[in-house]
Amino acid sequence: MRKPRAADEDSGQLVRAMDTVWLAREQLITQPEVAAVGDGFPPIEWLADMRMDRYHQKVVRTGLGSLFRYGNRFGYAPLRDSLVRKLGVLGLAVTPHQLVLTQGANDALDLVIRYFVPPGATVLVDEPGYYLLFGKLKLAGARVIGVPRQADGPDLAALENILTTERPRLFFTQSLAHNPTGSDLGAPKAYRLLQLAEKHNLVFVEDDPFADFKPPSSVRLSTLDQLERTLYIGSFSKSFSAALRVGYIACSAALANDLADLKALIHVSGSEYCERMVDVMLREGRYERHLVKLRQKLGAATQQAQSWLDAQGCEVFARNAQTLYLWVRFPGVEDSLQWAEALLPHGVKMAPGRVFHLDPAAPSPWSRCNVAAMLDPRFQDAVKKELLAARR
Repeated sequence: MRKPRAADEDSGQLVRAMDTVWLAREQLITQPEVAAVGDGFPPIEWLADMRMDRYHQKVVRTGLGSLFRYGNRFGYAPLRDSLVRKLGVLGLAVTPHQLVLTQGANDALDLVIRYFVPPGATVLVDEPGYYLLFGKLKLAGARVIGVPRQADGPDLAALENILTTERPRLFFTQSLAHNPTGSDLGAPKAYRLLQLAEKHNLVFVEDDPFADFKPPSSVRLSTLDQLERTLYIGSFSKSFSAALRVGYIACSAALANDLADLKALIHVSGSEYCERMVDVMLREGRYERHLVKLRQKLGAATQQAQSWLDAQGCEVFARNAQTLYLWVRFPGVEDSLQWAEALLPHGVKMAPGRVFHLDPAAPSPWSRCNVAAMLDPRFQDAVKKELLAARR
């Protein structure tokens, strides 16, 4: 295997993939000359319909005076009203008093962890799963146990055994467009998960940052359960702009009140300008057209990426009509960190699988791949060259 080229920037060295903040640092580095196949976002041009400069004047006209003061601890009331309608389309019936606006989905996760997870508490996560969540839980002093992720959701046999022996309080999971595997929760498994939660007094924290990428009828634990044993976390970072930093938690009214108080202690207030911006964007007719085009682009990219991977003899963990990520095993690759190091001199940056495991030092043959970035000729040429070199 080819050795990686020397790198001057500490944050750019792939040997740091054993550090849970490595990929977080990489997400903040923009290098136009690099094909960022491990990127966590859709292409910027896919989001151009929702450019914020189109809405600024309307935001200012919604209430110039209040933009100079702190907002409501629950968040901007008209946006919560808009979310009631938006979540209703998904089949989740909520009132504005069940919604707390946050500074993105990551802030929502932080609030939930601060509220529910004292040091030493046992919590469950998908494995592989969201690397930043792992870091947050470890920082909180939690005892974190991974539940193996399958193509249709968590491994039920493994979960039931853990529930019986460990008695965890929370399970943080992604039902749809799972990060990093791109898998979706199947309906039969979803019903069984809720039965196990009832039996073992478990609460699901369902993170759904890609809700806008999926059909409204997609299976979600929160819609089946109607927030009895679930908390639902959403965000606009992927479908609008990561710069807006607007997310939300949907839960019981009593819990929402507590979380709003906790938010006030931590942040004093949310970002009302950003919340007003999102509300204006949601109320515009362009929003629905934007979602239609976004899903069409994602579906086309997903199918093209899967077809190309099949032609190269790659293994794809889960196949769906539209997903931003695919969990891929390239032919002959046993350690995707070494594979990432081999591709880096070609100007291709990967997301090696070990980053998404609780033990990031353990080798993984899998890589998280962005479907849009995989269509970049630089990536495709680099993979073909490396696979050809490996066969010699």
